[in-house]
Amino acid sequence: MSSTPGRAMKPATGRLRRRYARYRCEFPVVVSLLSEKEHRELNAHCRDVSQAGIGVLLAEELPLGEVAALTFSLPGVPQAWDVRAVLRHRRGYHYGFEFLSLSDRQVKLLNHYLQDLERADSEE
Repeated sequence: MSSTPGRAMKPATGRLRRRYARYRCEFPVVVSLLSEKEHRELNAHCRDVSQAGIGVLLAEELPLGEVAALTFSLPGVPQAWDVRAVLRHRRGYHYGFEFLSLSDRQVKLLNHYLQDLERADSEE
């Protein structure tokens, strides 16, 4: 196991081993940032989601460790979600956020939503 919480271990192949499977999906996401100087809302697009986080495409430069509020609606789920997340990974314009504040109800709804989606784990 990794000694760093929230970090995946690298097996001998050099590929990251994830705690949760990722699933392909597409829907809009608003990334809200609050810095000392300003509040910014950025439009993003979900590329994949898992029980632990969400991958979004975002045409903006953000530093790793940035905490943001993410607002989105899962297709077929009636209410909008507003969750806290921390930026854990970036490759180009693809950003990986780890959820920090999912409620028990949101976890249940997310798990139900993921059941019918195609796995995205083969992409990195």
